[in-house]
Amino acid sequence: MGRHASRTEPAIERKPGVRGGEPVVAGTGIKVLDVAIRYEVMGMTPDEIVSALPGLTLQQVHTALSYYYAHKAGMDREWKASLKKMEVQRRRSPSRLERKLGQAKVLCR
Repeated sequence: MGRHASRTEPAIERKPGVRGGEPVVAGTGIKVLDVAIRYEVMGMTPDEIVSALPGLTLQQVHTALSYYYAHKAGMDREWKASLKKMEVQRRRSPSRLERKLGQAKVLCR
């Protein structure tokens, strides 16, 4: 009984020029972490994630979650580092609203 050799494309890929080299669902540009955050943090079901990210199929959502759990420690570290970096950047460059609120506080003194 012979087996047919079939070539399958990777379901998750990392490319230096795509989304900062973070793992993405192949062919979509949607980051694995975006799927995981919706599931873990926001409490969305896989079906709800498909509705929120219409470029994904249910199978791709499950594949992304599987990848996340297989690499959870490293991905969580990257996510926390990214959050810290964003917070530092936010402090250095306040938004328009933050600047206006700051100006309003000065005027109200």
